[in-house]
Amino acid sequence: MPQESALITNNAVILGLLALILGFVFYTSNLKQGFWAKFYKYVPALLMCYFLPSLLNTFGIVDGNNNAVYTVAKYFLLPACLVLLTLSIDLKAIMGLGKKAIIMFLTGTVGVVIGGPIALLIVATVMPDLLGVAGPEALWRGMAALAGSWIGGGANMLAMKEIYGAGGEIFTVMVTVDIVVANLWMAGLLLIAARHKEIDAKTGADTSSIDRLIDKVQQFEAQHARKPELRDLMIMLALAFGATGLAHFSADLLVPFFVENYPELKKFSLHSKLFWIIVLVTTIGLALSFTKARQFEAVGASKVGASFLYILIATIGLHMDIAKIIEAPKYMIIGAIWMLIHIGLLFIVAKLIKAPVFYVAVGSKANIGGAASAPVVASAFHPALAPVGVLLAVLGYALGTYMAWLCGQLLRIIGS
Repeated sequence: MPQESALITNNAVILGLLALILGFVFYTSNLKQGFWAKFYKYVPALLMCYFLPSLLNTFGIVDGNNNAVYTVAKYFLLPACLVLLTLSIDLKAIMGLGKKAIIMFLTGTVGVVIGGPIALLIVATVMPDLLGVAGPEALWRGMAALAGSWIGGGANMLAMKEIYGAGGEIFTVMVTVDIVVANLWMAGLLLIAARHKEIDAKTGADTSSIDRLIDKVQQFEAQHARKPELRDLMIMLALAFGATGLAHFSADLLVPFFVENYPELKKFSLHSKLFWIIVLVTTIGLALSFTKARQFEAVGASKVGASFLYILIATIGLHMDIAKIIEAPKYMIIGAIWMLIHIGLLFIVAKLIKAPVFYVAVGSKANIGGAASAPVVASAFHPALAPVGVLLAVLGYALGTYMAWLCGQLLRIIGS
């Protein structure tokens, strides 16, 4: 949908609409009686913060792909949020989460690598014309690009497009599949997050390490809690946006340096500005956690950070166009099967090693979504867990090119 066809194109108005939606959800979700109390018993408030903005895009009120609000949220609010969410974290406790987090992340990666070729084989048994297509518009080339997005992010997707020579038409189709299927799974993860305790209880998962991490953060806040003053809020904003500014300044120097002197390191996402921003603000936040700045958690640092995060959630929701599901159904089916293989493998391994559903969720989004959405999903379980999503997402950046290339090779063997 081109920008001109949207009813509202003013970015200030779009931001105002998103703020009204978030205010409406938070107000109604805290009502204790009546319709809304019953409604939110079954529908998580977080999901509504994601779903309602998607209706603005679906019905042409806002063009979710052509506005500056998402860019501002991703490049300014997300980094600031990560600083506030990480400055109170106990790094030793994060490391104490153990190997299960890494295992589930790698399982998610493997699920994407093998899921694409298997999905192509399954659909090709019904539609054999999908195989044997020569030239840049071959389906397998577009799927190789999609694999890049699902193991790392947009930079990896573009890298795989160039490596495998995907044509513009099939690439556009795969971008649509990426947006629709990945966002539907995002909605599913938010539903799972709202019921993670009962899911873990049924599966017998060991959540002790996660509980310890959350308890440490809550105990620290309880021991040092006090009423925030204006001074506290302004210092928190200074730390958050000061670190964001420093990260942007550094990224503006680092990206051209690596592009010019180390072009071969593009495969590690070292040419991506967002990669450097996320790494730098996370590092700054963790460094602050060893200083007196950690005490700002007692006056609500994570709550201020979470408010930024909810704005990001709403802007991500703007990218979802429900009507797109009916377009190119055969490609949507391939994407859905691919995603189901990824999800199924995660739950199988989680069952075998008794991993909490949190590891399933963050292991998946660290691959499919990366640093822009992994902390969103992680914080849906608890704000203290957001840094876990960031750390795994950075690992996804590192592995993305290699594993997506491997997936592309498997797709080429099957599809050509």
